[in-house]
Formats: sequence, C-alpha cells, structure tokens
Amino acid sequence: MKKISELNLFRAFRSSNYTLYFIGRSVSQFGTWMQRTAVIWVVYSMTHSAFLIGVTIFAEQFPSFLFSFVGGVAADRYNRYPIIRITQIASIVQAVLLAILVVTGHMIIWMILVLSVILGIINAFDVPARQSLIHEVVADQADLPNAVALTTAMASLAQMLGPALSGIVLSAFGAAVCFLINAASFGGVMLSLILMKLPPPTPKKSERKIINEFKEGFIYLKEARVIRLTILLLALVSLLVLPYNTVLPVFAKVIFKGDATTFGYINSFIGAGAIAGTIYLASRKSGSNLKQILFVSTIMLGIGLICFGLIKNFPLAMFFAVLAGFGSIAQFTISNIIVQSQSEPHMRGRVISILLMAIFGMAPLGSVITGAVSERIGAPITVVVQGIIALVLALVFIKFLTGRTMPYSKSDILSHETEEEIVESRR
Repeated sequence: MKKISELNLFRAFRSSNYTLYFIGRSVSQFGTWMQRTAVIWVVYSMTHSAFLIGVTIFAEQFPSFLFSFVGGVAADRYNRYPIIRITQIASIVQAVLLAILVVTGHMIIWMILVLSVILGIINAFDVPARQSLIHEVVADQADLPNAVALTTAMASLAQMLGPALSGIVLSAFGAAVCFLINAASFGGVMLSLILMKLPPPTPKKSERKIINEFKEGFIYLKEARVIRLTILLLALVSLLVLPYNTVLPVFAKVIFKGDATTFGYINSFIGAGAIAGTIYLASRKSGSNLKQILFVSTIMLGIGLICFGLIKNFPLAMFFAVLAGFGSIAQFTISNIIVQSQSEPHMRGRVISILLMAIFGMAPLGSVITGAVSERIGAPITVVVQGIIALVLALVFIKFLTGRTMPYSKSDILSHETEEEIVESRR
C-alpha cells in the first residue's frame, strides 16, 4: 500500500504545517456552515421573505467587498498569523452575540443585519490572509494546486454535512446551539496556528499609502490577461448565477413542503456535488487545462440549475442539485488556483483580494436581485433563468476558455519565484 504522501490526491499532506492548517480550517468550516444555514433559516422563518434573505446575505458579504482591498494590502504588508488570530477571536464574539440574542428572545432583523455586517468586515481581513497563508504552509510549492483543491474539498465537505447537521440541530435544539458550535469551532484554527513550526516572519516595511499599493494590483491585472479574464468571469457568475442559494429556503418550505431539515438536505446535496468537484480537481494530473475545466463546469452549473428549477420531484431534483454544486465550486476553486499560480509572490495578497472583491462585491448584489426577482416571478423560474445565464456566459467566454491551454506545473511556480528574485535584486 502506498504511503499517503505518495498518493497523487493527498500529496499536499507531505507538509506537516499544511496538515495542521487543513485540520484547523476543517473544524472551523463546519461551524461556519452551521451558522450560515441557521441565520438564513431564522430570517426566512421570521419574515417568509426571499428578498430579506437576500438583504441578509448582502449585509454579510458587501462589507467584505468594501474592506477587502485593505485586507489584501494587510496580508501583503504584515505578519498574517496575528491577523488570523484576531479575526478568529472577533468571529467567536460575533457568534456568541447571535446565540445570546436567540436565548434572550431579542432576535430581530436589524440586529441580525448589524451582526452580519460585522462578520463581513471580519472576513475582509481573514480571507486574504488565510488564502495567502497556503503558500507559506506548503513545503513543496509544486503541491500548491493540490493544497488549494484539498482545502476547497474540505470546505465542500463542510458545505455538504454542515447544513444537514444544522437542520437537525435547528429542529432539536434551536439556532442558539448552532451559533455556539460555530463559536467553539474557531478554536481549531487558533490551535493549528500555535502548533505550526514556521520561521520567524520578516517585517515588511512600507511607507506607501494603502490605496496606492492596492492600485498596483489593478495595474498588474492590466498586464495579466489570464488572471483578469478569469476574475471577470467569476464576477459575472457571482452576480447573475451563484446567488441561486438565496431562494433555497423557498424550495425547501414551499416547493418541496418541508422544514429546516429539508433545507439542510438541499444544501447538503449541493455540497456533495461540490466535494465531488474538488476531489476531481485535487486528483487531476499536472498539465491539465484549467480553462477548459472551467468551461465545462460552467455548462454543468447551467444545466443543473435549469433542471433543478423545473423538477418538482425531490429525489430527482437533488440529483441536479449535486450537478449544480459540482459546477458552482469549480468556479472559485479553479479561479483561485489560476490566480495563486499565475500571480507574482509580492502581488499575491492584493490579487487575491481583488478576486474576493469579485465575489463579495457581486454575490451580495446578486442575492438582493435574486430575492426581489423571485418574489415577482417565483423561485423556480428565477433559478431556471440563472441556469440559462450560466450557459450564455460559457458561450461568451468560449474563445478564452477553449483557446490556448494554460496548464499548471512546477515550472510555472519556479518562473514566478525567479521573477520575484530578479525584482528584489533590482531594488
């Protein structure tokens, strides 16, 4: 039997630091999905409004868009470990406050929105630092694509099991328990950071203004065509397609005549497709055409949403929910791999923050639009239209996605590291 380090699928675990990173994030992601599911269900139970669900998602994600450029610069300029520790502590406080509101009976919409905004600001600093940290915890940079895919696979597994567990906990114990479990889960990240063995960070002094450093990221994208078009496609998909999750509570309660458990099951089937997608990406051979995979996954996303919106039979609809989940996760995973592998090390944090802005800026706006549209034309038709839009976007970007191959290999990383060394030698 081959050792785990020799298996292509798990090669990133050869690094003990990445293993600790992976375990810590796994625990945290499960708690995150439990809280996210509970918040959406509480809002829908209180208001029966898909529009207010969209507003809640907007309240969490849009602040991340507004502040992500600061978070990106901070990830490049400062030590990422203290940043992550601070964001974990802040996230614990936010989750505990949600639990207190439920237990004391003071859970009202505006308080949920305020706490969602606070969480969005926290994530604006947490996500760029955490994503950039993957480069530092992987010992062999040739394992980076596998590490990114495995991390996303873990998040997908949490997306599959977290909502299902949240639905059970919601029905048996209430939302407060979900929030407290999430608060406790952040301890996993803090413990993993303590156990990592890394060299002391090198202080990065800079007298330039943050806004000027961030502008450099956009200037850099003008020259990086592959990264630019990848982020543009992700932004459009995030605005017009991926907010289909806004109306999932409507499907659970109205279309399929279910409850919180049904809502959890729908999210879990989508998560099952997501984890299947990320396992596939993690196991692909070096040299695979990322853009072509992105094209196929966009087609799968569109077909999955169209069929999910049209079918009223729950088991059959869940099959297409899996298909949609497969296509959904590939959008971010492949985009993340392209951005991390193609960007120069000294620009990586800022480019990742721009990638996150494409999600956090477009997805919340899309959630509000999706919620408003669904109240006029119905949730099923809204999802069908989103599926059609995904197919249209695949055709619009077909020349870029099916053109010259852009494989990822160890030589790509070496070339970027060499360029960085040249830049540093010229300063």
